[in-house]
Amino acid sequence: MSNKLIGGLLAAALLVSACGSSTPAVDQPTAAPDAQPTEAAPGGEAIELRVWGHQAPAFNAANQAMFDEFQKQNPNVTIKYETFPWDVFIQTIQTSLPAGNTADVILIPGGYTCRYATGGQLLEVPADVVSLADAQSMFYAAPLGGQTCDGKLYGFPAEYNIEYGGAYVNPALFEAAGLTYPPQWSNWDAVVSDAKALTQVGSDDVMTVAGLHYTNSDQLFTYFLAGILEQGSDYFAEDGKHFNFNSPEAIATIQKLIDMAQTDKIVDPIIFNGESEWVGESFAQGHNGIGILGSWYVGDARIAYPDLSFDYVALPPLMGSTHKFASVGGWGYVVSQSTTQPDLAWKLAAFLGTDQTNVYNFNSTSATIPAMKAVAADPKLLEAAPHMAAVLPILDAGQYQGNLTDSDQLAYEIVYPTILNAIQGAMTAEEAANSIHDDANAMVDASN
Repeated sequence: MSNKLIGGLLAAALLVSACGSSTPAVDQPTAAPDAQPTEAAPGGEAIELRVWGHQAPAFNAANQAMFDEFQKQNPNVTIKYETFPWDVFIQTIQTSLPAGNTADVILIPGGYTCRYATGGQLLEVPADVVSLADAQSMFYAAPLGGQTCDGKLYGFPAEYNIEYGGAYVNPALFEAAGLTYPPQWSNWDAVVSDAKALTQVGSDDVMTVAGLHYTNSDQLFTYFLAGILEQGSDYFAEDGKHFNFNSPEAIATIQKLIDMAQTDKIVDPIIFNGESEWVGESFAQGHNGIGILGSWYVGDARIAYPDLSFDYVALPPLMGSTHKFASVGGWGYVVSQSTTQPDLAWKLAAFLGTDQTNVYNFNSTSATIPAMKAVAADPKLLEAAPHMAAVLPILDAGQYQGNLTDSDQLAYEIVYPTILNAIQGAMTAEEAANSIHDDANAMVDASN
C-alpha cells in the first residue's frame, strides 16, 4: 500500500469507522482490544510479544485474525498489537528503532527495511527459518526487493505495493456519458477518449468531475518512473546511485502528463491533486470518473464507503505497448534487533508472512495484491477479490525501485511537486526534468 495515500484514505475512514488519519488522531498507540493478560501454559513461560503496525481498517482486521490463531497455537504467548496513525507511525519508527526501543515484530512500510537493516536495527532472517533462495522462489522480485539488503534477507513481504496498472471506475458516470462499461482499453488514447467524455465543467468553468484523476502524489511519481522504464530506459545513472532524470524518455513522460491536463483537459490540476480532492476521497464522492490509485484502496473503501459502487479495471501502459514499472516493494514483517525473544519473534513473523493459508487470508481480507506467487496463482483469490484480475497478469513486469537514497524525499518533495507545477503550467517538461535531475542528485550527494 502506498505510504502517503494511507493518510488521505484514513481521513475518510475516520468519518465512518473512527480510524486514524494522516493527521494524528491520538498520541498513543492503540492496542488490540481483545489482548488479555498472559497466563503461562503448563510447561511454558508467559511471554508477551509486541507488534507494531499502522491504523488501516482492513490491515488490522486481517492481522488480528492471525494473531488470534497464533495465540491459540501458542497459549503461553500474548500478542500486544499496537497501531498508529500514519504520521505517528513513521515518527515512532524513525526515533524508536535507532534507540532500540521498539516492538518485537514490525509491519514496516515498503522502502524502509533497508534503511534500518543497514543501520543494524533489524535482524537478518535466520537461514533455518527461510533462506534467501527459498524466499526468491516464494515471492515476486519487486516486493522481495524491499526486504533484501546487500544480498541478505531481513523480512517477509506482506503484499505487493503496486500503484500502477489499474484504475477505479464509476459505473453511474460511465452510463451517464454513454460509455461502454466496464471499459477495456487497448491503449492510452482510449483511456483519454473516455476521460474526455466523463469530464464535467460547471457554468462557471470550474471542473466538477475530472475524467481522469492521475495528479496525486504517488501516481505522478509511479508513472514518471514507469514511463521511463516503458520506453526502455533507466532512471539510475551508471554508478547506480545517482539519477538520470533529464533523459529524452523522462522529458517525454512529463510532457504526456502535461498534455492530458493542458491539451486534453481531463483534469484540473489546481483542483485535483495530492492536497486537494485526493483521488480516493474524490472518487468516492463521484468527483472523478476514472481514478488511478493502488488496488489496496478496495479493502478500505468497502469499509469507509459501504454503498459505493465501483470496479477496479486494467490500464494499458502509459508510454508504449509493454507494461514495465517500479514498486516500493510493499509492507513487510521484520524483527527488531532489540527483541528479547528473537526465536519466537521470527516464528511469529514467519507465521504471518510465509504460511500460505495465512498470507491468502491476509491478502483476501485486506484486498492487497499478493507478494507470494502461490497465493497470486490460487484460483480462489479472484473469487474473494475479483478486482485483482486487473493487475495479477502484470506482477512479473514489476521491479523493485532500488535504493533511492531517501524515497520519501524523492517522491514527495522533489518529483511530485515539480511535475505538478509543470502540469499546472508553471514550467515546461524539459525544465521540470532538469529540476528533478538536479535536486535528486543533490540529495544523493548530500547523503554521502
